[in-house]
Amino acid sequence: MATLGVNIDHIATIRQARRTVEPDPVTAAVIAELAGADGITVHLREDRRHIQERDVQLLRQTVRTHLNLEMAAVSPMVEFALQIRPDYVTLVPERREEVTTEGGLDVIKGGDTLTKIVETLQEAGIPVSLFVDADPEQLKAAAQTGAQWVELHTGKYANCRQEADIKAQLKYLTRGAELAISLGLRVNAGHGLTYQNTKAIAQIPLMEELNIGHSIISRAVLVGLDRAVREMKALIADNS
Repeated sequence: MATLGVNIDHIATIRQARRTVEPDPVTAAVIAELAGADGITVHLREDRRHIQERDVQLLRQTVRTHLNLEMAAVSPMVEFALQIRPDYVTLVPERREEVTTEGGLDVIKGGDTLTKIVETLQEAGIPVSLFVDADPEQLKAAAQTGAQWVELHTGKYANCRQEADIKAQLKYLTRGAELAISLGLRVNAGHGLTYQNTKAIAQIPLMEELNIGHSIISRAVLVGLDRAVREMKALIADNS
């Protein structure tokens, strides 16, 4: 059964809107874990639009499940990860102009540079996941880097509105997961997942963790974070 990684970036988004001290991402992580989150995810972006270095430092000291640090594949972030030592790192593409991550890493283009970053982190004892589209060639390239995981980008699936398109994307993601596993990779998924579309992704065989942020935090504004996390956790666990 897939587990739930709660992305708390948008707790920090609310805080940074006023450049104040609340709401506190560390407090949010504690509540999420008590509500059943299996892990905490944060994306330390190069422009620091939400999560800050201090948040990650404090989360490293307080998270009791596991801490997944999403970051760009650039030297300053690698150095930061080596200092903080999260439980694992997810390398993601990043553009300052984007509202949110727009697609998977181009692992093929990343080539030797990306492989070196993966080696550096994993030799230091920090497992690496690559955020990728479920494209066969990208998955093969991901396996060649030596990364332990891939996180399948579910954004296209989440944006589908027609039933035929949804089914096609589910088949694409399922085949991607199957190929990744056959290549020796472990499989997570995330991006754009909501209370309406997550269940089908959770049911993909051997799917390990779903990283979900915006939808949970949006619901938390209305019903509270504890309830929002518990509801998502129950939805993932429901195999009916």
